Amino acid sequence: MPSQSTPGLAHVVFFTLKDQSPASREAFLAACNKYLTDHPGTVHYSVGVREPSYQRPVNDQEFDVALVVVFDSKEAHDQYQVAPRHKEFIAEQSVNWSKVRVFDALA
Repeated sequence: MPSQSTPGLAHVVFFTLKDQSPASREAFLAACNKYLTDHPGTVHYSVGVREPSYQRPVNDQEFDVALVVVFDSKEAHDQYQVAPRHKEFIAEQSVNWSKVRVFDALA
């Protein structure tokens, strides 16, 4: 994990898919794993579908897939944003989502 003197950056993305079928979700997860893993400076990567059994009032139900990537620095995050594989992911997959929400926070 990043040191206290140089904070990293947590990049959290929530995707709402146009086709919310299990097959569509699995295909989207596969694309995330193909294009968004193993970028320089990544200290944590995870992606998964929303767990429908969590129905508390605080649980957001308006997404299908959550992506969490923690980078060791803001610079690593910024390089990820312009990386060819990240751009390929957006070009290929943006037609599949109806909404995307991005939350970037120091970590």
